[in-house]
Parts: sequence; structure tokens; C-alpha cells
Amino acid sequence: MNHKAFEGPYQGEKAVWLQFGPYEAVILPEIGGNLIAFRDKESGYRFLREPAESEMGQFKDNPGVHGIPVLFPPNRYEDGKFPWNGQTYQFPVNEEATGNHLHGFLHTIPWTVEEFGTTPSESYVAVSVKIDEEHPVFTMLPHKFTFRLRYSLSAAGLSQQVFILNNGDNVMPCLLAFHTTVNAPFAEGSTSDDCKVKFTIGQRWELNERMLPTGKYQALTVEEEQMRGEGVSPYFEEMDNHYTAVPQNGRNRMELTDSKIGKTLVYDVGTSYKQWMIWNNKACKQYFCPEPQVNLVNAPHVDLPSDEIGLFSLAPGEIWEETSRFYVK
Repeated sequence: MNHKAFEGPYQGEKAVWLQFGPYEAVILPEIGGNLIAFRDKESGYRFLREPAESEMGQFKDNPGVHGIPVLFPPNRYEDGKFPWNGQTYQFPVNEEATGNHLHGFLHTIPWTVEEFGTTPSESYVAVSVKIDEEHPVFTMLPHKFTFRLRYSLSAAGLSQQVFILNNGDNVMPCLLAFHTTVNAPFAEGSTSDDCKVKFTIGQRWELNERMLPTGKYQALTVEEEQMRGEGVSPYFEEMDNHYTAVPQNGRNRMELTDSKIGKTLVYDVGTSYKQWMIWNNKACKQYFCPEPQVNLVNAPHVDLPSDEIGLFSLAPGEIWEETSRFYVK
């Protein structure tokens, strides 16, 4: 069997490659620890949107819509202000159209490769970033912490383990999402018309003109009801929508079915992810983003119970962990 883990270039960038059986994955430690590729080479499936060689400059300028970018803290914060524990942090306003801060600080910075290797049952890589007073991120998010990601390939697909440790003396926010960018279709020869998607969504949050929640819910449309039931096209309309996550049968997941090949890609995320963002780039019929998100958008500004909106914290010395998996059935 083809079990390997090795360093090698990806489109001219430093990368770690994982291979196990039919599967292959690639991570870019120096561009936000982004797992940029997950493929089934035997079947010709490319599950994640990858940048072409000619798109690498564009990808590095905006590394949020390829692979699995790490958003910490995720999504939008009103006027870039982040009230926390009696203080208000000022994040850069980097979304001019809304006047908000968008997507945090970890998906654009270099990460460190801790280790990679193989065992009889998996090929794996671990990358991390350690934030302290010396790190540029500390000036915007003044907390000392370690964020570690471990990806592994096995016969059961791709596993992602998240580990966050508060190394500091103060309670820190632990708000996280992944801007996971999935090809639909992912198989050669299939079209977007062959694709249906299901999500474990609950209610849809109402968003204002600045894409910030009002604290109210909106009624689900017929297609959104189908999305949490029998499935619907991921491109039934333009989506940039925010939903509560409501596990079904104990699991919190997205399922993408290609009826032409009779296969379903399952993205099973942990139940700590209390929200979903779903974005399909104006119903582009090429890819969409099923984004598991711990917290409600703009959560520190919303007057609702912390556990309901995923406004999680870590006390000094505390650890937050969660596991997600991609597999095909």
C-alpha cells in the first residue's frame, strides 16, 4: 500500500504531502496551515477547491476560498471592535463594504510543522502556531495560546484534530471556524446538476445590511427545509447564509451526494460547532463553503446566552479540542 508522508513543493510553495491507499492530501504550513488538497487519486476525485498554478498569487492575497482555511476568530465583527472581559480589542476593518473585521488572523500567517510520518493505519502531519508577546497577532488579540492542527489520512478518509491551549494568565476567547471550500462536483465527468447537499441546520439567523445578525430568526424556505431533509442543489440560489447547527442522529454534518456516480462525501464535524455558514459564491456551480463555526457571527456584541451563540472562553491552562472527518460512502 502507498503510505507516505513527506515534504515537497506544491505550486512552488513549501508543503507536506500525505498519501494513504487511494487518498492524498497536501498542507501548506507557511500559508495559514491550510490543508489545500484532499483527493482520491484512484477515482479521480478532488474534494477541495485548489488554486491553479496561475492562481497562486491571488490565493496568497486572499487565502480564504481554497482548501480548509482556519478562521480565528471567524467571520464578521462590527466596526472591528471585539468586547471581551471588560476590554474592547480593535481589529483591523478589512471588509470595506461592510465596515467590519472579517476572519481573524491565523489563515494568513506561517505555521510550524511539528511532525509528520506514517503508521500502519495512517499518514499524518501536525502543524501549530504559538502566539505570545513577540508574535504580530498578539498586538490585535493579546492572549498567549497554542493552536495545533493534526490531519491524518487512513482507510476512513481524512481526519482533522483541533487543539487550543491557553498559555496565558487571562481568560481568552475561543472562537473558531473553517472556511472549508468543497468542489461540487468533485468527480470528473459530473456536473453541478448531479449534486445534492444536506446539512444539519436548525434555524436561519436574520442578517442586516452589514451581514451582522439581528438576534432574530427567519423562516426557512422550502429549499432550506429540503437542505436539512432529503437534500437540494447547493446552488438553488445565491447563499451567504448563517444557521444554527442542530445535530441529527447525534452527528453534525454536511453530506454532498453525486447521483451520477452514486457516492456521498460526508463532512462530519463536532457538536461544539454551534453554527453553520453556507456560502456558494453567487451560486457559481463549481464550489461552495460548508463552514462549521463555533460561534454566532459578531457574538461578543449579541445579548444572548453564551452557550447558545457559541461564545466560548478558555481559562488559563485550559484546552479546547474537537475532531472532524471527511469520508466517502
